[in-house]
Amino acid sequence: MKKIYHLSTCNTCQRILKELAPPSSFILQDIKEEKITEDQLEQMREFAGSYEALFSRRARLYKEKELKNEELDEGRYKNLILEHYTFLKRPVLINNDEIFIGNSKKTVEAAKKSIHSE
Repeated sequence: MKKIYHLSTCNTCQRILKELAPPSSFILQDIKEEKITEDQLEQMREFAGSYEALFSRRARLYKEKELKNEELDEGRYKNLILEHYTFLKRPVLINNDEIFIGNSKKTVEAAKKSIHSE
């Protein structure tokens, strides 16, 4: 599978997509327009190893709901991501059996190398 989960209203996602210049074989899913399904999230978790790895602590709702004061487990991470797109660390790029999560320079470089080395 070749897929990128992103948010079209996020400037960082837009910048990264432009930098990655993904080939047309990649499916782009705007997670605000097309919600993540439980099956999609489960597949991401299988690649990532945990829901926590997919969870964004930078989300505004994380602060608003004071989630930093809670003990979050895998089930809670999963439910929060499914509840609101903002809890997914973005972008998430899946290239066959590899997953790249987030917007760190190192992650973006690795993703770029992966998608353009084929």
